[in-house]
Amino acid sequence: MKTTSHTVSRLSLAAVMLVSAQAGYAMGQAKDQAMDKVTFQLDWLPGGDKAPVYVGVEQGFFAEAGLDVAIRQGKGSTDAITKLATGAADVGLSDLVSLLVAKANDDVPVKAIYSVFSKAPYAFYVLSDSKVKSVRDVANTTIATSPFTSANVFLPLLLRKNGIAEDSVTVLKADPGALNPMLITGKAEVMISWITDTVKNQAQAAQVGKQLTVLPWHDAGLEFYSTAVIASDRFLKARPEVAKRFVAAYAKSVAYTWSHPEQSAEDVHASVPDVDPQQAADTIKSIKGLVYNEISARDGIGHFTPARLASTWQWTAQAQQLEQAGFDPESAISRDFLPEE
Repeated sequence: MKTTSHTVSRLSLAAVMLVSAQAGYAMGQAKDQAMDKVTFQLDWLPGGDKAPVYVGVEQGFFAEAGLDVAIRQGKGSTDAITKLATGAADVGLSDLVSLLVAKANDDVPVKAIYSVFSKAPYAFYVLSDSKVKSVRDVANTTIATSPFTSANVFLPLLLRKNGIAEDSVTVLKADPGALNPMLITGKAEVMISWITDTVKNQAQAAQVGKQLTVLPWHDAGLEFYSTAVIASDRFLKARPEVAKRFVAAYAKSVAYTWSHPEQSAEDVHASVPDVDPQQAADTIKSIKGLVYNEISARDGIGHFTPARLASTWQWTAQAQQLEQAGFDPESAISRDFLPEE
């Protein structure tokens, strides 16, 4: 067979392309193998209030930190804590109050490593033309609430702190989906809901020409930490450097989320198509004060101070009728994984 220089060139080019493709495939495999896998457990369904973890995925903050993060939906803080304690997940979200109770009662092998909401999200909702203008005005009213919300255990303390007799209010418990209609139709004068539900609640009221006023409990003396990033002791002990990289990337995601709410909402929608991006964006904006406020400005985003942590436990112990002196809330916290300032 006669071989021309043109044929040799084609063969050489093919060989080079084959070698390059093999090298690229090998590099891709090596890159995938180098990524540390982390399972993140939500405390509830995806939405604007859960945006940072989705932002970390879609904006590449986790990938830049060498992390491959898988996100799982949740069924409440207790469920998230259980998933971490049993090894089904590495990191997640939980109400800090729920973690303190779980640690005090059962010493679960889980710790909070980053504060997300430095203020509690509980609130009263009233119609804007209501005579109730502040928390102190709810005496002699009917209050609608879900039987499942953790806000219920703090209601007696909130009333007492604001000089309201507990027997002066009538509490009606109903399915969460029925609460806003009860308020709108006048079957209840006050509704207990989270600030994270503001957009949804306001939208429902607007459909019938009504407006709602939100009365946050944190403005009426309920001062404690709420949502936090939690991690299993197993994960923190076995992979401390991975935990540090995760928290640093998550902190970057938090900053991005509230600087770019619309894009962050699109990031949630990209990961979970069922999430409406406009509603998610509105939610992100409406809860900014739970993340960025005078507490986080003073102490830093993500930080737990001993004084506010002690206050959180004091409220929790009273609400849950636990012995306050019998548990040190510091045992539920680790500050070792916070990003360096």
